Amino acid sequence: MTGKKNVSRFEARLLRPAESPDASWAFLVLPAQASDLLPRRGRTSVEGTLNGQPFRATLEPDGRLSHWLKVDEALREAAGAAIGDTVALEIAPVAKEPEPELPPELRQALDDAPEARATWEGTTTLARVDWIHWITSARQPAIRAKRLADACDMLASGKRRVCCFDPSGHYSKAFGAPEAAEE
Repeated sequence: MTGKKNVSRFEARLLRPAESPDASWAFLVLPAQASDLLPRRGRTSVEGTLNGQPFRATLEPDGRLSHWLKVDEALREAAGAAIGDTVALEIAPVAKEPEPELPPELRQALDDAPEARATWEGTTTLARVDWIHWITSARQPAIRAKRLADACDMLASGKRRVCCFDPSGHYSKAFGAPEAAEE
């Protein structure tokens, strides 16, 4: 990690999500300076350490031109950290963004639409990340289904990037870090 470009070292507090007070996971919000070193404001994969414990994760946009990190129970315990603790992090963007996992309904839709599948396969990994994020970020099932159908139509017509989608959530306020529970 120490020889990589754009390594960020910082401390952040592990927070409990307000909507899931009994959840075993925690989260933290990156300071703006750390987020500024990342290659994009949308979903970004990083590798690093949390209290010296190695991890690899995808940061989510917080809607404020920064990112947040979900810390699962296994990583939290391996790092010897409890919710409410301030933890030390060192992160850097991965050398190559990993191929995103296709949600089952998108996989089926692409299998059913060869023209859409052909365009999909000709896009970049980051374009596929944005398509998936746009579809899966819909909170209502009806909106998600509409986005899935729209994505297949756009891809079938040769559109390689999802339009009108702000992957950072900054302008649309579509994304945000979870609200922290009060201690």
